Amino acid sequence: MDQGRVVEAFCLEARQVARAMTGVSAAEWRLPTRCAPWNVSDLLAHVRVVIAWLPGMLAAPAPPRAEVSAVEYYRPDDRFAPDTNAARIALAQDHAAERVSGAALADDFNATWQQVDRLCRAEPEGRAVRTRHGDAMLLSEFLLTRVVEVAVHGLDLADALGREPWLTSQAADVVQDLLLGPDGAAALEKLGWSQLRFLRKATGREPITSEEALDVSRLGIRWLTLG
Repeated sequence: MDQGRVVEAFCLEARQVARAMTGVSAAEWRLPTRCAPWNVSDLLAHVRVVIAWLPGMLAAPAPPRAEVSAVEYYRPDDRFAPDTNAARIALAQDHAAERVSGAALADDFNATWQQVDRLCRAEPEGRAVRTRHGDAMLLSEFLLTRVVEVAVHGLDLADALGREPWLTSQAADVVQDLLLGPDGAAALEKLGWSQLRFLRKATGREPITSEEALDVSRLGIRWLTLG
């Protein structure tokens, strides 16, 4: 996927999250989310943690070539195993606990995404990086997985806060392309789903009926493994 397109989608979606989290009350930071056991504060901390890997990755030597795509990144291996998920949960909770307030956490997220955006824009097309799991990926492909994190958890945050989704069309489009490929619009038309409804169902934010599951199977749609 074009690196400039992914960087722009990341920027626009992260900015939306940052704006939405400005002014969240002390009580709202403690609201539960569907990503149990995280509350709103923990979940934003998680999103901050997963995008904060990028500066270190970009500072490290680039691997000679990319070997893993964004789709392959979501393969069902130990990165989504119970022990790994438990460590992921604890890391987010620890980061949230280190901030003195929800406002400080929001400021930290805002500074982090802006740093990541600046660094990514300075990188040439075709830049490869190595993830903390050891995958050699194009920056554009890894950053696409970060768009998934910011966009999907943005839906979780909006739902927890009782707000309308703030998902940007740019982020929705690149996530749809990741999940469905270039013929995504035709697949959605056959399913009769809006883009937002598809993204909710594809990421477990909305249940899929048995009839819908059959339709998905007929179209050859393969869901990604998500933690």
